[in-house]
Amino acid sequence: MPSSLGPHSFEIERQNHSDLKGHRSLLLWFTGMSGAGKSSIANRVQANLHDNRLHTCMLDGDQLRRGLSADLGFTDADRKENIRRTAEVGKLMVDAGVITLVCLISPFEQERRIARALFAPDDFIEIFIDAPLHVLEQRDPRGLYAKARQGLIKNFTGIDSPYERPVSPDIVIDSAACSIEQAAQTIEAFLQNCCPAS
Repeated sequence: MPSSLGPHSFEIERQNHSDLKGHRSLLLWFTGMSGAGKSSIANRVQANLHDNRLHTCMLDGDQLRRGLSADLGFTDADRKENIRRTAEVGKLMVDAGVITLVCLISPFEQERRIARALFAPDDFIEIFIDAPLHVLEQRDPRGLYAKARQGLIKNFTGIDSPYERPVSPDIVIDSAACSIEQAAQTIEAFLQNCCPAS
């Protein structure tokens, strides 16, 4: 960080935002391979939170790569930078009092740990959406696994680029064994137990 940069003291801080909204903020980090169901499950969780009049923001990998990370590819270095950028934006959103849902493959354990380190311990909830590779290839809604198998897509997670399973996620969802609604209910029950409203 350049020596000319430093923190500024603002009158309105995170607690002020939370008080205004009537609930605390945190970040839900959905990780898992393509097709595991991250975005579908996060979408249901967000909708349920919204129905309960909670303020949310979705940061989805496909959405981010059309804007914030449009200049990045899928090399290991670019994936790490995408995770870094997303975590920093997520922290700004949490500081603004918003429950923030991040959906990224985020294949590397070290980068997920770096992202978590930006947050207070109770502010970062890592949610591993798990499913066997053969199930993901059967689903393959956009034909990405098939293209990767044919060599038409390079650096595709699970085929020619690794996915490092989370070592100690806060929540594990087996999306091959439960519905989207069941997964959402599991996550919401966890939030009610560990993260009561402010």
